Amino acid sequence: MRDIRPKSRLLALSSAGALVTATLIAGAVSAPAASADSRHAQSREALGAEIAAARAAKAGIDWKDCPADWGIEQPIQCGWVSVPLDYAKPYGKQIKLAVDRIGNTGTKEERQGALVYNPGGPGGSGLRFPRRVTTKNPIWANVAKAYDFVGFDPRGVGHSAPISCIDPQEFVKAPKADPVPDTEADKTAQRKLAREYAEGCGERSGAMLPYMTTPNTARDLDVIRAALGEKKLNYLGVSYGTYLGAVYGTLFPGHLRRMIVDSVVGPSRENIWYEANLNQDIAFEGRWKDWEDWVAANDAAFHLGTTRDAVQAKWLELRATAKKSPIGGVVGPAELISFFQSAPYYDSSWVPVASVFSKYVAGDTQALVDAAAPDLSDTAGNISAENGNAVYTAVECADAKWPTSWKKWDRDNTRLNKDYPFMTWANAWMNLPCATWPSKQRTPVEVTTHHGLPPVLIVQSTRDAATPYAGAVDLHRRFKGSRMITEKDAGSHGVTGLVNPCINQRVDAYLLNGTLDTSDVTCTPHATPKP
Repeated sequence: MRDIRPKSRLLALSSAGALVTATLIAGAVSAPAASADSRHAQSREALGAEIAAARAAKAGIDWKDCPADWGIEQPIQCGWVSVPLDYAKPYGKQIKLAVDRIGNTGTKEERQGALVYNPGGPGGSGLRFPRRVTTKNPIWANVAKAYDFVGFDPRGVGHSAPISCIDPQEFVKAPKADPVPDTEADKTAQRKLAREYAEGCGERSGAMLPYMTTPNTARDLDVIRAALGEKKLNYLGVSYGTYLGAVYGTLFPGHLRRMIVDSVVGPSRENIWYEANLNQDIAFEGRWKDWEDWVAANDAAFHLGTTRDAVQAKWLELRATAKKSPIGGVVGPAELISFFQSAPYYDSSWVPVASVFSKYVAGDTQALVDAAAPDLSDTAGNISAENGNAVYTAVECADAKWPTSWKKWDRDNTRLNKDYPFMTWANAWMNLPCATWPSKQRTPVEVTTHHGLPPVLIVQSTRDAATPYAGAVDLHRRFKGSRMITEKDAGSHGVTGLVNPCINQRVDAYLLNGTLDTSDVTCTPHATPKP
């Protein structure tokens, strides 16, 4: 999932939709071998990636001050890298990817190259990564001495040939229908919206859709590496960025120097992406309960009940009120889920979400409207939110073949919703466009270890909602020589950005010296938020 979470990003389709920023748990059965045709296509694309990388190495990047409206301050610089839209046709249409960087803060002798970052999504921009240096983020101070920090907008995202599926103002409009259906008519209406969304993607961005795949983004990553003048890539990926890293490590094992993957998407072919989203629904319910337990333990601050059941009763009451009559005319159940889901996502949201909830129960409805309703005047933010959702959908729909039978979707989500109601239907509607996707759907890469793959560092919390723990275990099994750090009894999504010396020191040791523990490590959790 992602470090960035504009609230309107979550108002997908007619429902709240999970910021399924990547997301999700793993099975581990091996899939059928690729067909001769697909192997031929892959070899053409591999050759195309070599050609594009050689061209980028020669061209380099023309670094300049970033455009004023990008909100990226000096001394960070921005530039462009050209990549083929279709790697099977490396001399065909090219698209430009936006990249930025800040040089290492240490001496020339201390420099170890560039560290390239992806925050997840699919659909997240990495351009704010160099700001960890300009804002003097203490967690990254040691690593910044040795590395240039490099971010980029993946294909289709932000400034990199952005795609769109619907008018952004229409996308964020509220209130939307309750994602939990009461009747068959409700389901029919949601299915219609999902089909129309898929058609909108085809109409507005059809030329890009067949090429919006994770393997193509991995090839783009290798072209960026070459354009930076780096023989080998140093990479940090969070959430969906871990799947991008897993695919990169499979396709370009000899081009990797060091790689950290944090909050891991289960990379098995069976998991990408339909099963991943179902498994995410289960994990979200567990983390939602963790948050409710914490709210109950801090009843002196929030006055929402002294037990999980009491807090849940207040939530259901709020939901029912918003369903009957949207709060402030704009916050219905869909908007509530979009706002409240950030609590099971990130511990940093525990206090803000509980505070808004507490104020509402005490009679302050405006605080909830301000927090959960879209801001139609924020046109730039709404364009970004719509673009993020379009890329999320396009990549997940293009990466794998999705079920086309509505009976299967209905059966699976009806079953899950009985025990895991918090996210199940919202997540289903967000992904349903993939059932009627207007463009080709691929077979996922078989993530595995090939010759040249260096030791990879895997970091994962046991209670992560967006990328359940089993996904990290599966990647650890697939990448021989990898090491895993488990943050036990914690569940915030994105672990390497949190203060936990047990983890922070090991991340530094790996990136600075290439050192890993002789066996896997379990760390106690980072500090629990305080009201």
